[in-house]
Amino acid sequence: MSTPNKDIEKVEVRLKWDPSPPGAPAHDLDIIAATYPADEPSGSASYLVHFDSRSPDGTITLNRDSRTGQGLGFDEVMTLELERLSPAYTRVVVGVVIQQRDGRKTFGDIANTGVQIREGYTNLAEDDFSEVATATAATVAEFVRDGSGVWTFHGTVRGFDGDPGSYAAIMGSHKPGI
Repeated sequence: MSTPNKDIEKVEVRLKWDPSPPGAPAHDLDIIAATYPADEPSGSASYLVHFDSRSPDGTITLNRDSRTGQGLGFDEVMTLELERLSPAYTRVVVGVVIQQRDGRKTFGDIANTGVQIREGYTNLAEDDFSEVATATAATVAEFVRDGSGVWTFHGTVRGFDGDPGSYAAIMGSHKPGI
């Protein structure tokens, strides 16, 4: 059944940062998305989308991946086509992780970090990670589908301290919408 409510349909998450200084190991930040089923919206993710992957149905894709932050504007971009996502999924959590292979790095260690969440030409949220400067990963967006099928956006930035694998395992553990 269709509804006259306008909800969120197609979203782009964009990430930028400055490259590391000459001679230093590269700063490698990554966008990661996790989908959660209706019967367990804060349990284990059904699947993750990150570098070198996409959702099984093609509704979540990483369009641009950077390992250095070199480039103009936003270096990494992920598209989420929520209107096409199976009704079996009622929650998508999006985060940003810093690769830790060359020693511990936090958002405060990397110059000019920024994330932007857009639907079309409308900015839903923007953040520079300054509130989570000591974190190595952060949740930047949450999309929750209600009983009528309408997607809502929650854009609170929450920091996490640990490696990317640990973050991916717990990124949806809080209750939806909080």
